[in-house]
Amino acid sequence: MKLKYNPAHAIVLLFIEGFILCGFLATFEYAPEADASNRQNSYSPHLNGKPNSLPVTYTLYQDVHVMIWIGFGFLMTFLRRYGQSGIGLTFLLGAILIQVAMVCEGITNFKIHTASHLSLKSLLNADVAVATPLISMGALLGKTTYMQLVFMGILELIMFTVNKYVGEHLLMAVDAGDSMFVHVFGAYFGLAVSFVFGMMHKPKEHNLEGASYNSDIFAMIGTVFLWLFWPSFNSAALQGDDQQRAIINTLLSISSSCVIAFATSALVSENSKFNMVHVQNSTLAGGVAIGTAAGMMCQPVGALIVGGLAGVLSVSGYKYLTPLIQKRLRIHDTCGVHNLHGMPGVLGGIFGALMAGIATEASYDYSLYEIFPARAPNSEANLAEMRDNYGISAGFNRTAGGQAGYQLLVLLITMVIAIVSGLVTGLMMQIPIFGSISEKQKFDDEVYWDLEEEASQELKIKNGSDQLPMAHI
Repeated sequence: MKLKYNPAHAIVLLFIEGFILCGFLATFEYAPEADASNRQNSYSPHLNGKPNSLPVTYTLYQDVHVMIWIGFGFLMTFLRRYGQSGIGLTFLLGAILIQVAMVCEGITNFKIHTASHLSLKSLLNADVAVATPLISMGALLGKTTYMQLVFMGILELIMFTVNKYVGEHLLMAVDAGDSMFVHVFGAYFGLAVSFVFGMMHKPKEHNLEGASYNSDIFAMIGTVFLWLFWPSFNSAALQGDDQQRAIINTLLSISSSCVIAFATSALVSENSKFNMVHVQNSTLAGGVAIGTAAGMMCQPVGALIVGGLAGVLSVSGYKYLTPLIQKRLRIHDTCGVHNLHGMPGVLGGIFGALMAGIATEASYDYSLYEIFPARAPNSEANLAEMRDNYGISAGFNRTAGGQAGYQLLVLLITMVIAIVSGLVTGLMMQIPIFGSISEKQKFDDEVYWDLEEEASQELKIKNGSDQLPMAHI
């Protein structure tokens, strides 16, 4: 099958990197802690008594970094003929979008005559943001050009930034592990784009849409990395006791979802055997479901319960719901992001609202107002001691029920913005300049990759020789 490649797409990548460079030039400077001109950063022991060093959060940042490129990348290698694209396009999109995410955050923090500060926290926030379009990519895997994915990712990050600013800063919802802002948004944005593709071309069964024995093993590498580092993803942005609780709660929840997913898979599968699709994905659902409440006092048993529920929900989604939405709504979800990120993310948002609704000062003490800043009192009489002794700022004096209501409102807003912006993005992705993948080209690496194995086979046939070219050896 001869495929036509558009070299203009490669040139567009160069222009995109150029625009990103201009964005950094206009927006950023080093944060004070990374600025060599700041004398407090000197290594001299006469100035600060000890050498400067990276904060401990660098370890958690690197864990998240591994999740994005190795975890997501290898998880998308399950298709028998799309492994190079799964991990290669993740590599490309991650490298582009991490820069776009930093620019988006920088613009939200930009002030006239004052550049935004670029720090380790900026890199961490960018990594977390990039997870959103990579989740959406899972719903479209094998059905788009890489320029369509790049365009989708850039628009999605812009809308992600807007949605998170509204939810986190204006409505002051709490979402420590980004169950709502990342997982729900990414899943339903991707499903909305896939819906548009399904309306244009009805999804059909494809001979390459499936796994092989080896591709399933490669995909499990991604699963294991994600499973190991998910506590870091949910806790990296937190501090102190909040961070410890997030690590503990996430480990318990994702462990529970792993066990329950295995059990549920055997119960719903023929001959009571495990299904590799469930094992690769549903075992991670607990990490998604505990995200919003990761830093809250949900107690170990609460983390175990929500993780178990997520495991059941995810496996059931793969078994019963995915075929239904493909048949009725023409939404083709290649990786099943609705089952791993969408439904568990909604469960996480609801669980977070429940935990916010029962949070009291008796169980949290003054840390209640650190976890839920909007609940802090706004009167000077009630605030003075907390501000002077614990550094707590004035809030809106919200009640527990009020905070729970705002949590649910932000979950709803997130889903609406994701779906609407996804539909618009899906329509824009049909513009001819981004190219398209024909039905015959779907789920095939040959569209954009030089496959040495096939090239060697063709050369052998042409030369009538069994000798392989030296470059391949």
